[in-house]
Amino acid sequence: MTRSGLDDAGVQPRLTGAELIAAVPGLEREAILQVEDVRTVPGASLTLEDVADLAERLNHAATAGVTGMVVTQGTDTLEETAFAVDLYYHGRAPAVLTGAMRPPQSPGADGPANLLAAVQTAASPAARDLGALVVMADEIHAARHVRKVHSLSTAAFASPGTGPLGSVVEGVPRLHFSLPRHPGIQLPLARPARVEVLTAALGSDGALLDGLEECVDGAVIAAFGAGHVPASWVKPLENLATRIPVVLVSRTGAGSILSATYAFDGSERDLLDRGLISGGRLDPYKARLLLLAHLRAGSDRAAITAAFDHRG
Repeated sequence: MTRSGLDDAGVQPRLTGAELIAAVPGLEREAILQVEDVRTVPGASLTLEDVADLAERLNHAATAGVTGMVVTQGTDTLEETAFAVDLYYHGRAPAVLTGAMRPPQSPGADGPANLLAAVQTAASPAARDLGALVVMADEIHAARHVRKVHSLSTAAFASPGTGPLGSVVEGVPRLHFSLPRHPGIQLPLARPARVEVLTAALGSDGALLDGLEECVDGAVIAAFGAGHVPASWVKPLENLATRIPVVLVSRTGAGSILSATYAFDGSERDLLDRGLISGGRLDPYKARLLLLAHLRAGSDRAAITAAFDHRG
């Protein structure tokens, strides 16, 4: 997966891995590098199949004794790719994802510096056993926490609620804290499945909920605040949850939904009592990927609920 080149028609995803390395003087002094081009598509067009293929390649590389791996891709879906890789990657070697907020021919392009920091992190023993990581702007983020929080800034990636795992200082990764690995999901993908996110909004009547189970195999509800929806959503959600897994998360992007504080119709307690699954502190996009990964693995409802209890 490669970051884009720049031409008169705009930015296109066309740079090879070798071209990315050539843009960073001295990079090959950091590690012995082996380059492989996996996909050349915009990040917005990646699929779970693409990420599963990538994770299999990473698993094989780790088994073969590679010290660490770096993946470059467009930043549109970098947080989602990192989380999905974290679900499927089981190796101990660091798997580091990075990208660039500015095209390579733009003044102050950040891609070379991000790639250098990613390689330095992937080569560091301190980054082992942490699963998938994202390195941007010299910050090291856990895949489970990282979010893209700005559309343009070179400091677009953050970990709301926790902060970064560490940073790269003078070429040396320095970790502030560590995290236990979560159980992974086995590949290959067992069956097709669809999961969509529905976001609560002021005055929404929930019209999209009617018959949703005919279109998707699971749903994620991005609720207000700590897990609340309009009263008009309650009965449709209760009916939907009897047919497909429905996961409740907050649309805010930071913090957890509650479980036993509010008790009005459409509150978190009311919805969980009606069969929705708590997504805990997962944001809507990570919750969707976790549900989709388990549905595609053939997991039953008990296993899905346990997975959200563990990761949420």
